[in-house]
Amino acid sequence: MKKLLKHLSPLAPDDSGACSVLYEMGAVTVICDAGGCAGNVCGFDEPRWFTKRSALFSAGLRDMDAILGRDELLVKKLSLICEQVDARFTAIVGTPVPAVIATDMRAIERMAEKRTGLPCIALNTDGTNLYDYGEEMVYKRLFEQFVSDEYSTVKGRVGVLGATPLNTGELTSDRIKGELRSEYGTDVVCFGLDSGIDDIIRACECEKIVVIAPSGLAIARFLNKKYGIPYDVSGCCIDKNVLEAAKALDNKKVLIIHQQFTADYLREQLSGCDVTCASWFKMVASYKQENDVHIKGEDQFIELVENGDFDVIIADSFFKRALNTFKGEWIDLPHFAVSGRLNKDI
Repeated sequence: MKKLLKHLSPLAPDDSGACSVLYEMGAVTVICDAGGCAGNVCGFDEPRWFTKRSALFSAGLRDMDAILGRDELLVKKLSLICEQVDARFTAIVGTPVPAVIATDMRAIERMAEKRTGLPCIALNTDGTNLYDYGEEMVYKRLFEQFVSDEYSTVKGRVGVLGATPLNTGELTSDRIKGELRSEYGTDVVCFGLDSGIDDIIRACECEKIVVIAPSGLAIARFLNKKYGIPYDVSGCCIDKNVLEAAKALDNKKVLIIHQQFTADYLREQLSGCDVTCASWFKMVASYKQENDVHIKGEDQFIELVENGDFDVIIADSFFKRALNTFKGEWIDLPHFAVSGRLNKDI
């Protein structure tokens, strides 16, 4: 029962992460569910839904569709959509429903491609993993399938991986580009945020890849190995008030909770403090420090704080509801995948 949440609400799942990367890619995306998971994505985990259009649909599975696995019906619906929407490819995102009945997603992928004449990616997300797992899965499929080596490096062009609202709390790429331009290059493209599939096709034009969340690291390593594109890891989009409050800390024991690369970046801004970084999400071993913690459950989280003797916690204030005994200073650092709060909501 390690994943049982008694105080906190569920964190963004893998199907939401997959849809986040796909949102602006120019695909027809079908969430393979009865409507509930699509409602969760559009109502809670995708803030762009209210400002940018996307061809995102629910499969609308009925009880017997799910029980009998009527894949042909799903493909027929997808084909009808593609007759009305100008799509570059199609995507089918798994949820607990197809996972429970062991739907063959690769078979549906082949059926969809044959029926629509468009490339299709079908994803075995199942709602039991967290959002970064789904993001990483989609990055892998998109870059492995669509990158073309016909394009040559363009000086000053930088590609950013991990730039989703779930990771950054940003609805557009403006702030991310602004923070990275001075250090990395003048022509910055955030894959999946204010950009579509064409930028992935032309990824070989990038002089460097910058990874701002762990979900993008595996594909950065793939691009480096296959195309020789170097990559760097960075953090960004931390509110200036949070930065100022953190930098003012001196000789404190501090716990920072966020996605790993944001937490690491903030730790670098602190001096004279004993800092522990923790995350509920993917933590890459090669970027962890000795005392960093991968949180796997609510009880472990509470125990970490109760036994850690921290003076300050820098984290989304949503976590306070599980920490009634903590009496130290709290600096609010929103994480959209946790609370549904953007940076502007701080």
